[in-house]
Amino acid sequence: MGSHCRPLHPLSLLVQAAALAEALALGALPAFLPCELQPHGLVNCNWLFLKSVPRFSPAAPRGNVTSLSLLSNRIHHLHNYDFTHFTSLRRLNLKWNCPPISLSPMHYPCHMTIEPNTFLALPTLEELNLSYNSITSVPALPSSLVNLTLSHTNILVLDSTSLSGLRALRFLFMDGNCYYKNPCNRALEVAPGALLGLRNLTHLSLKYNNLTVVPRNLPPSLEYLLLSYNHIVNLTPGDLANLTELRVLDVGGNCRRCDHARNPCVECPLHSLHLHPNTFSHLIHLEGLVLKDSSLYTLNSMWFQGLSNLSVLDLSENFLYECITKTLAFQGMARLRKLNLSFNYRKRVSFAQLRLAPSFGSLMSLQELNMNGIFFRSLNEKTLKPLAHLPLLRTLSLQMNFINQAQLSIFGPFPGLRLVDLSDNRISGASKMAASTGEPDGEEQVRLWSGELTPAPLDIPSSKDFMPNCKSFKFTLDLSRNNLVTIQPEMFVNLSRLQCLSLSHNSIAQAVNGSQFLPLTSLRVLDLSYNKLDLYHGRSFTELPRLEALDLSYNSQAFGMQGVGHNLSFVAQLPTLRHLSLAHNGIHSRVSPQLCSTSLQSLDFSGNAVSRMWAEGDLYLHFFQGLRGLLRLDLSQNRLHTLLPRTLDSLPKSLQLLYLRDNYLAFFNWSGLALLPNLEALDLAGNQLKALSNGSLPNGTRLQRLDVSSNSISSVAPGFFVLALELRELNLSSNDLKTLEPSWFGPLAGALKILDVRANPLHCACGAAFVDFLLEVQTAVPGLPSQVRCGSPGQLQDRSIFEQDLRLCLDEALSWDCFGVSLLAVALALVVPVLQHLCGWDLWYCFHLCLAWLPRRGRCSARVLPYDAFVVFDKAQSAVADWVYNELRVRLEERHGRRALHLCLEERDWLPGKTLFENLWASIYSSRKTLFVLAHTDRVSGLLRTSFLLAQQRLLEDRKDVVVLVILRPDAHRSRYVRLRQRLCRQSVLFWPHQPSGQGSFWAQLVIALTRDNRHFYNRNFCQGPTAE
Repeated sequence: MGSHCRPLHPLSLLVQAAALAEALALGALPAFLPCELQPHGLVNCNWLFLKSVPRFSPAAPRGNVTSLSLLSNRIHHLHNYDFTHFTSLRRLNLKWNCPPISLSPMHYPCHMTIEPNTFLALPTLEELNLSYNSITSVPALPSSLVNLTLSHTNILVLDSTSLSGLRALRFLFMDGNCYYKNPCNRALEVAPGALLGLRNLTHLSLKYNNLTVVPRNLPPSLEYLLLSYNHIVNLTPGDLANLTELRVLDVGGNCRRCDHARNPCVECPLHSLHLHPNTFSHLIHLEGLVLKDSSLYTLNSMWFQGLSNLSVLDLSENFLYECITKTLAFQGMARLRKLNLSFNYRKRVSFAQLRLAPSFGSLMSLQELNMNGIFFRSLNEKTLKPLAHLPLLRTLSLQMNFINQAQLSIFGPFPGLRLVDLSDNRISGASKMAASTGEPDGEEQVRLWSGELTPAPLDIPSSKDFMPNCKSFKFTLDLSRNNLVTIQPEMFVNLSRLQCLSLSHNSIAQAVNGSQFLPLTSLRVLDLSYNKLDLYHGRSFTELPRLEALDLSYNSQAFGMQGVGHNLSFVAQLPTLRHLSLAHNGIHSRVSPQLCSTSLQSLDFSGNAVSRMWAEGDLYLHFFQGLRGLLRLDLSQNRLHTLLPRTLDSLPKSLQLLYLRDNYLAFFNWSGLALLPNLEALDLAGNQLKALSNGSLPNGTRLQRLDVSSNSISSVAPGFFVLALELRELNLSSNDLKTLEPSWFGPLAGALKILDVRANPLHCACGAAFVDFLLEVQTAVPGLPSQVRCGSPGQLQDRSIFEQDLRLCLDEALSWDCFGVSLLAVALALVVPVLQHLCGWDLWYCFHLCLAWLPRRGRCSARVLPYDAFVVFDKAQSAVADWVYNELRVRLEERHGRRALHLCLEERDWLPGKTLFENLWASIYSSRKTLFVLAHTDRVSGLLRTSFLLAQQRLLEDRKDVVVLVILRPDAHRSRYVRLRQRLCRQSVLFWPHQPSGQGSFWAQLVIALTRDNRHFYNRNFCQGPTAE
């Protein structure tokens, strides 16, 4: 509060606090402030920077809460009483509250304290996540616990008492408690038999813990055991002896291949992971085995004997580039469904060809084969010959192999193949196969730079929602990110059943004329985005009779050429085309004046220049009107500044969804929506709308979703949304709204399913009406408890609207008082300069006349005292005495004319016969001021000290400060009293200047100091002085 406004009356604050408490008791506010109640009994308190577990209102239905998430807060201490009210809690997430110092983003030290009965108060708790917290031991836990996560903590020891009593525990995760990101300079210690008492434990994960051996005496009930990225380099049958129920075993990354590592890597002390031939032989129920990143050079068939149920095998990131051409290890894996052989390349070598071993042909249940990053340059029928007759093979991945010659026709005979991924290779066209031995001999090897050994992660662009997903089609071929320049029909021989083809991110600069895809008679989706296509011919893509979706986005090179025309008439000749994307092509001129199609339902025309097209008179006014069945149209990022009614009228009447995001629209004619009778969704986000005030949504509109987020809307006209009876979703987020009025919506407010008002600078005044309105529709407002925030006043900025400060709730009388003070200050600020300008000289003369009269009046009133000043000095110092008699006395008594001052001097004015103390007392109390003339201030004694004490006594008795100090040596050491007095009353401490030019000013200041009361000289910032009477 400002210093000019008086504080609220305590009774006023008490009444407002009682009103707030009553609102909470009635349940008007969200029950779990500052958290949010979500479906299925989940209370979400994530990312609220809480320092303790919230104490929710007693009126909140805490007994119905089954899940509580406190992810990413700052809770460092958990008390015994924190969760006692959650009688039905089943899931509790405390992840990322007090991370270990090495995992903290700012590397702040932190230690979480958990009191003994914190979790024992939750008898129904089943799932607890304490990961990313700096705890050093397992806290006391309820016996009902089923799932426990203690990953990335500082727990380094597990013994028989750590998890005792957890008879229901089935899932235990303790990953990353000791590794390069969470260093501990040791290994996790799991005592033999420490987990044996967990008889129902089925999932155990101990990854990234520096383990060197498999923990002994693990529970025989284990089905999933994850030990990857430790330092276990030797596995024997005894390590897994009693784990006969094991279904998934992950021991990858224990003997790493460091040339392909994406994080700090320690070279394996052995040449390869050492596996005893019978290590897995007794695991008859094993379904998944992970041996990735284990520096394996060969595969021993004995490893997999007895694994009749093995369905998933991960052998990626090893050195099996030669082994896979001749191994017999796959012969007994009749049930294997997924096999990962990716990145089994030889260092700095690319093979001319690759032939898979015949034993691959025995994988009759194989559905997915991953062969990324093996590095071979030619793909022909011999490469994958053993796979050709596998009836269940669905997915074949051959990414990042540096393939430059690919015979795509070899995939035609594969009976069940649904996806072939050849992206990120170097395929440049139809294969011209040369005779070769098919063996990776030295003459056909190509040395690679070391920088090519670790391919960069894929940057897969997200497609529009209305574009079909190729995963739902029977056969998909991905040739994206290759070196294709032209498309030839020969490339797709024997691929007539292909339904989805991706050729994005190539360099295709061809003028397609309707002959490039002739063999693909069943193709339904074609992705040619990020190329350089030339759409010159009117019969482009007409050889694809079943084409449903065509993506031609990001082919802007041809459209940017000056003077080159583009023919889009081919759209009318594609009878089954439903989805078309021409986005981000910079289309602005020299194109067909109209798009025509009776089948097209979705058109993405974003990232072009429709504003320039519609500025060319009527040439392109009806550009979209020929799309008679169009349902969805995207005109985002088209540099639109206005949208005239005739423009809206030229759009297809069948339109249901219209996207106008990220344009420059500062005005929108809402009545024009009546020209689109079937419109259900309108997206105007990211424009420059300032207000929703020009009219209202028209009567009869079928609009259901309206998005005007990320504009600059500061006001909405009353009744703006009232007539849109079918409106259910409204996004007003990221605008400049300071309030929300129920009059905007009328009866419609209760029917809204989504009302998004986040990121608005709401003005949280006391009793703001919008709070009551939001509480009425709180089920429709996403993030209401914590994400709907105040923008003003400054004390509440960026805080929840429910954190109002009662001290800001000013009553009306106080407001009027503050207004009056402000008005008076403004009036004075205006009147004083005007008066100074009009009669400044007269006021100046009167002021100085009064100033000259006031001291005379003061002296007249003070004539009761015979002396103006009693001069105290050390007579033993001849220089000081000489200055007093010859300078001070002469200046003040003899040369001052009518204003001469009368000084009291010891040798002249003291009465003989009186004691020294009597004369001293009379001199001080008979003088208006006591003037101390000093050469130095650090050693004062005798008469000077006694005089000073009497002057101080007068200050206490008469409340008059009469001390004036004159110091003849300014450079002398100053005592603490002098320094303090300079700070409090500077004009009563004077220094004799040695320069003659400054002596005149000294005498003037001394006269003022002796004739005026010292209370006028006090510094008001430090004290008020002895002024109170």
